[in-house]
Amino acid sequence: MNIHNCELSDIPAILELYEAARNTQIQHNVVVWPYFEAAFVQQEIEEGRQWKLVVNEQIVFNWAIAYTDKEIWGDRDQNDGIYIHRICNHPSFRGNGYIHTLVTWAKVHAKEHGKKYIRLDTLGNNKSLIKHYTSAGFEFLGIFELTDTASLPQHYQEEPNCCLFEMKL
Repeated sequence: MNIHNCELSDIPAILELYEAARNTQIQHNVVVWPYFEAAFVQQEIEEGRQWKLVVNEQIVFNWAIAYTDKEIWGDRDQNDGIYIHRICNHPSFRGNGYIHTLVTWAKVHAKEHGKKYIRLDTLGNNKSLIKHYTSAGFEFLGIFELTDTASLPQHYQEEPNCCLFEMKL
């Protein structure tokens, strides 16, 4: 098991993971991600913000990070955290506790970048994700209504209620 920055050649696999996540969201009747364009993923890869967990040469877990997230976190974003987005687990590898592997990696990555927090969000009142993230050590800060969503992906404009999670290092 290894964690690496994604490469441009990973784009098809990442888009497949996003599609699998969309299908799961539809099945569970929760907020559904929009279709993400390859160019969007390419930009994040070129910026070094797409990451992958690889087992036997297969991407089994994927996420993106940001170092600022004012649109979602507002005044809480004091340039003191890393922000994890679009966590995807390959359907054939669910139940392996990869969220804990991500947390371990994120703690090291945040400290290397002089950050004090790891933060993430999810839309709507997704009780299973709230339980999942709190069981991984995140504090659930509550559900907040987003007001500045114009620059965010479409699903943030369609669902204003956002669950915020944070882990202090």
